[in-house]
Amino acid sequence: MPPDRTGTVLRLPIRHGIFIAVVGPSGAGKDTLINHAKTRFGSETAVLFVRRVITRASDGAGEDHDTLTPREFDRRERRGGFALSWEAHGLKYGVPAEIDAAIGEGKVAVANLSRSALPALRQRYANVRVVHVTAPPEVLAARLAGRGRESEDDIRRRIARSADAGLAVQDAVLLENDGPPEIAGERLITIIRQAVRESVSAGMLKTSRNA
Repeated sequence: MPPDRTGTVLRLPIRHGIFIAVVGPSGAGKDTLINHAKTRFGSETAVLFVRRVITRASDGAGEDHDTLTPREFDRRERRGGFALSWEAHGLKYGVPAEIDAAIGEGKVAVANLSRSALPALRQRYANVRVVHVTAPPEVLAARLAGRGRESEDDIRRRIARSADAGLAVQDAVLLENDGPPEIAGERLITIIRQAVRESVSAGMLKTSRNA
């Protein structure tokens, strides 16, 4: 069992709360749907929207995240500063270790995760829900082009890699996000509310406010 950042050995899997992992290919609109749900829940204390740490500067157009250099990221990782970490597209991603306490208190955590991180996620937390956001290739390509981060060739290769990796995720709720984001966003809100109800009914949460 791994130690946390204080040196305390964690008992895995961590129980009580529910971790909702939002996964899917780049351009599917994961951050857009998460932000839609975030505005609806507001100050709801039972739900935590995880702020990730990434070795990429924020450009103001996508996810609001914390930025570290690769060296700083590695240092924090060695000190137990991440509950989960992974690499994708030449970048490093981390979920702060503080999420462990929130799950232990029975809260519902929501985060944008890589599909490659799901095995480690399921090992660390007893209660996991996976929401798989998808969109047709032409929609993905248009959204990626709109970001202005990659060339056309890079975008084609990225979409091809997503297809080769296989889009099916075991035991996932599939959200097709090829229309107005409010449609899929409302479905995500319903999933989060159901998770909160499950936590409350199981006695995981001592107090909760309705979103």
